Amino acid sequence: MRTSIRTAGAVTLAAALLATACSPTETEPGASRTTPVDLGNIKLVSYRGCDDMLAGLRAATAKQVGPWGLGGPQIMYMEARSDVATARGKSSAPEHSTTNVHEAGVDEPDLVKTDGNRVITVNRGVLRVVDAATRKVTGTLKLVDPEQAWAPADLLVSGDRALVLFSGGGIIPFGAMAKRPASPGPRYVLIDLSGEPKVIGSLTPNGSHVDARMIGSTVRLVVRSQPEINFPDAGPDVSENERTRLNADIVKKAPLEAWLPKFETTDAKGVTSTGSVKCDQVSHPAEYTGSSMLTVHSFDLSQGLAETTPISVAADGDTVYGTGSSLYVTSNPRWWWPRPIESPVIDDAPAATATAQAPQVEPAPTEPTVTVTPAPAPVPTGTPSADASVTVMPVPAPTDTPAPTDAPVTVTPAPTSAPPTPEPVKTPVEPPEETEVHRFDIGAAGAPRYVASGKVPGRLLNQYSLSEHEGHLRVATTSTSGQDSSSAVYVLKADTLNKVGEVGGLGAGERIYSVRFIGPVGYVVTFKQVDPLYTLDLRDPAAPRKTGELKITGYSAYLHPAGDGRLIGLGQEASEKGRTLGTQVSLFDVGDPANPRRLSQMFQKDSGSEAEWDPHAFLYWAKTGTAVLPLNTWNGTEQTNGAALVLKIDESAVTKVGTIVHARPKPAGNARFAPYDPGIRRSIVIGDSLWTVSDLGLKVNALNDLADQAWIPFDQTS
Repeated sequence: MRTSIRTAGAVTLAAALLATACSPTETEPGASRTTPVDLGNIKLVSYRGCDDMLAGLRAATAKQVGPWGLGGPQIMYMEARSDVATARGKSSAPEHSTTNVHEAGVDEPDLVKTDGNRVITVNRGVLRVVDAATRKVTGTLKLVDPEQAWAPADLLVSGDRALVLFSGGGIIPFGAMAKRPASPGPRYVLIDLSGEPKVIGSLTPNGSHVDARMIGSTVRLVVRSQPEINFPDAGPDVSENERTRLNADIVKKAPLEAWLPKFETTDAKGVTSTGSVKCDQVSHPAEYTGSSMLTVHSFDLSQGLAETTPISVAADGDTVYGTGSSLYVTSNPRWWWPRPIESPVIDDAPAATATAQAPQVEPAPTEPTVTVTPAPAPVPTGTPSADASVTVMPVPAPTDTPAPTDAPVTVTPAPTSAPPTPEPVKTPVEPPEETEVHRFDIGAAGAPRYVASGKVPGRLLNQYSLSEHEGHLRVATTSTSGQDSSSAVYVLKADTLNKVGEVGGLGAGERIYSVRFIGPVGYVVTFKQVDPLYTLDLRDPAAPRKTGELKITGYSAYLHPAGDGRLIGLGQEASEKGRTLGTQVSLFDVGDPANPRRLSQMFQKDSGSEAEWDPHAFLYWAKTGTAVLPLNTWNGTEQTNGAALVLKIDESAVTKVGTIVHARPKPAGNARFAPYDPGIRRSIVIGDSLWTVSDLGLKVNALNDLADQAWIPFDQTS
């Protein structure tokens, strides 16, 4: 059988932790309650050639293999700106919003894009182009079989080229490429938008999709892969230690091709070519496991996908953060560490008391009781005669005083042979809770250059936990030790990833819920029963410090800059005991870092928003102070399930303007039930209009008063 690191998948456990009302407090220095991890860069080491690479990968991977291969049968636990743009090369395009991204100028994949003249969407396996002026669908392209309309997809668009990113496996190509088998990994499809949309190429790498970034028309795709090694089933009677030994032998004989990441490209005519990363394009840190390979594919959308120039690093990755010149990929080995499922202990019999004694076997009434008195010589161990009854006496605990010679002694028949000693099971060592960071230089055209790797204690929340500023990388993590937890921000040199400073003691007993770095200032929200918003002074990389703290109920899951001295927080309100109550949007005054204040709050009971975990769903149009977010409600008085909540945010208050709702889906034909509808998911601004996007279509409303302007339905049969 073929196994991978994530053999059984991952279970994400989410718990809403809860809050006590409190007033702002004075800044108190704190120290981390967890054991610190020695920091330092993981020095980059190059392979001396393909033979050296194979030997190193075999040795490293053999140390990771277990009785079930690589993994096991267990379940695994787990600056302020305005988003304004104009279309490239089309000066007549109206002012419009862009995808809400972490770094200005670095685009991120999302399900809708606009250049002001067109709106391009991909949902349920169909790409659509809508003319923003006429508000008509001008192009439609079906990309997957209708039975795979569930396939998650995102977009990157540059000029007349769109890249559709199918992140899941098992995607069956549609149309001219339908005869090809389903891809076991992600699939990236290049679309020409200059006329009727058409496919002009695709890239299908082996492995799993991590993320992508685009600067100009250059795309960097990050993919992780595991060695393709077959581990035959050794049979039910083979011990786990023996299985591990056999699997290690298989790894030590595996060819280099088992590790080299593979990919397949297809051109506009359907001609397919296969390739793999060359061994001279693979690097590794000084310490690595060999059980995962991280690959970055680079290509210019205007040139097509055939010119991809991949490089790989013997490392893992799950979070991507990009700037104009750097691409960072991080991973936490402990997140994917296999956790065995403990069988419940079922006690059908009452527990014995501490004073209970071993029962005696009563002699038969017609037979005499035989008591054996020990002789000076050792008592022989034989089988008592059939007509004798034996009294079973409790064995006394050893004492310094010898027992009397006339004391009764129990004769216990000796076993005919001792049972074999079970073979000890090899116990893997759980990796420390730390985050590995890998940096690539993407400042030049073509393939990126692998610069360095490093590590910090704890676990990242998401890409907003990372920020590069003036030659330094700031990293915010939460570390846990048993029931204790604490968070910290580490400052690393960007070129070496060596630590130069840190500030800890943030939220003892809590974990990070959101982070935002804006220039030399950092904001961190932790939560368990209250929501401390910490302000950090990061001007001196060697001596970062906490300057202020605000304790309020609830928490912010996403922080967004809103101009000079203002910060928007989106998350959940909570009771004083920490029970979440519904969506809240807060406006903070952070002009005085020593005294952050909440100026205003909007609260919607019994609700939640996709923007809490996906910032792409949040729109802030600074020109008019308009904020829009998806809102799902339950048990409320308003039927706003799947609505878009529109807010007005000025310098001192958050005010609800209204909600936008799309028509509910209806059963098609003789169907008894309407199709699943997740509701409104995205919003964009074009000129003086607000566009909202759902699986059912696009709705256009006036930006100033939300008056209906147009409804553009998506043909669900296309």
